[in-house]
Order: sequence, then structure tokens, then C-alpha cells
Amino acid sequence: MSFFIAEAAAQAGDAAPAQGAGFLNFVLLGGLFLFMYFVIIRPQRKRQKDHQSLVDAISKGDEVVMTSGMLGKVIEVTDDYVTLSVSDNVDLKFQKVAVHAILPKGTLKSL
Repeated sequence: MSFFIAEAAAQAGDAAPAQGAGFLNFVLLGGLFLFMYFVIIRPQRKRQKDHQSLVDAISKGDEVVMTSGMLGKVIEVTDDYVTLSVSDNVDLKFQKVAVHAILPKGTLKSL
């Protein structure tokens, strides 16, 4: 049982705990927050800003791809909705936020 005595002597606490341990915890917590900001929060905000500028740039006559994969030509744009012509005599209304990308002119004719 002599191995327990060494542990008991080590736990006696004769030496004072390190004074910088609390400060080090705050530094590590701050570093973790900075890591999360640059890896998760900042790229997501950039994607949101890019998508919002894409949605604001939609105009009549643009050819777009929706998040569902549907292709169409914009025939009407309102504040929150966009109306697409997807075929002859077939017009569908979608929310603007569902637009995934604006295609180059003439893409629909080449398909």
C-alpha cells in the first residue's frame, strides 16, 4: 500500500496553485470563440449576403434555376415573389428566396 502514500503526499497542497490558470482559461475561451467566428459565422454571413444580392438583382427576362431544380424565365417580379414561365402557357409563382442562380441568357433555348 505504499503507492497510496505518495499520492497522499502529492495532494497535500504544499505548493500554491498557478496564478495564471484563470487567465489562461479566458484566453482559451476567447480563442475558441474566434475560431468559431472565422470558421462558421463569417462564411455563413457572406453566403447570406451574396444570396440576398442575387435575389435583389432578379429582373424580368432573366433565366433562373430554383432550389428545386426547376428552370424558367422570369416574367414578373414583385417584392417577395417571382413568376416564371416554364413552358408554353405554364406560369408558376415562387418566393424570391427560392432562386438558386441566375443563368446566362439563352441557356433555356440550348437545352
